[in-house]
Amino acid sequence: MSRRCDVTGAGPGFGNNVPWSKHKTKRRWDVNLQTKRYFLPSEGRHVKLRVSTKGIKIIDRDGIEAVVQRIRAQGRKV
Repeated sequence: MSRRCDVTGAGPGFGNNVPWSKHKTKRRWDVNLQTKRYFLPSEGRHVKLRVSTKGIKIIDRDGIEAVVQRIRAQGRKV
């Protein structure tokens, strides 16, 4: 399962660990994903989303109905 946010689409970032000796090794910065359950009043059911903390703030700002409508407009299933 990919570590992607359902709302923002954010995924992991990649780069290098660079110590004092300058010997680089690969590393990744994972997104802070949370599994959240939201209630959709229009459909009378709950949806479970994997959202980043920024995605949670977007849902708080715009509302779950608008966010789910945007996700479906992109062709993704909720």
